[in-house]
Formats: sequence, structure tokens, C-alpha cells
Amino acid sequence: MKTLIPLALLVFSAICCHAQSIVGRWQLVKQSSCVEDEPGIQNDEETQTLVDEMKAMSGATPQVIEFRANKTGQESTKIISSKKSYNSKSFLYRYDADGLYFLDKKSRTIIEGYTVERLEGDSLIISNSERVCETKVFVRIK
Repeated sequence: MKTLIPLALLVFSAICCHAQSIVGRWQLVKQSSCVEDEPGIQNDEETQTLVDEMKAMSGATPQVIEFRANKTGQESTKIISSKKSYNSKSFLYRYDADGLYFLDKKSRTIIEGYTVERLEGDSLIISNSERVCETKVFVRIK
């Protein structure tokens, strides 16, 4: 019995240490839209040119999002949503094992939901819950 308690504590601490935290600064390195994933789009030269022009318009400024421990965050540019109800670069969020939700500041209702595809080490991959083909890939920065 005496060896069971330290063993249980060791297992519990190992599980806690491996849990990943979303808190920190993340830079957007890649995103895909539903337009790119449409079948036949890649073969259409005019549409591919339009998609390339849209990507070029994002600029050279790094797109950074910061998640704080107090469930607030801030974006350097619009990364998450362009909805009118979400017109600020600061936000509230809720994170659980497989979901990341952005909340309205006043009502604290969900504005946008993302499925966390991967959160390991320094990489975060999320996809929009409503449009699964919209994926964003982030890397953790210091």
C-alpha cells in the first residue's frame, strides 16, 4: 500500500507535465481556405491566380496571436474572425482538449469555434468547426 501511493503520484505528475498549454504567443505560418480545397480549382488558372493574389495581400507583417492564462488574448492582425460582432483585436477564449472557442466580451457566448487538430510542442493546428476545410497552422514564438 505504501508503494502504491508514491507510484500513483508519479503517474499523476507525469500526466500533468505532458499536458500542453495553449497559453503563449503563436505565429500563423500557414492557412488554407475552402476555395483552395475545392475540386477542380487547381486546374482553373484564373481562380488559382485569384487565390495567389489574395495570399499576397496578407502582407509581410507576421500575424501573431497571444493567449493569456486569464482566458483573454490579442491578435496583431485579424486572424480569427472578420465578423462585425468581433471588431476588436483583443478577445476572450475558452480552450478544452479538442476545442478552442472565441467568446463575445459582453455576453460571453461563442462567436467562433475551432477544432484543435494538434497541439504538440511548438505547433498548433486548428480547423474551423463550421468550415472544416479552413485550417490554420501556428508555431509558438518566444
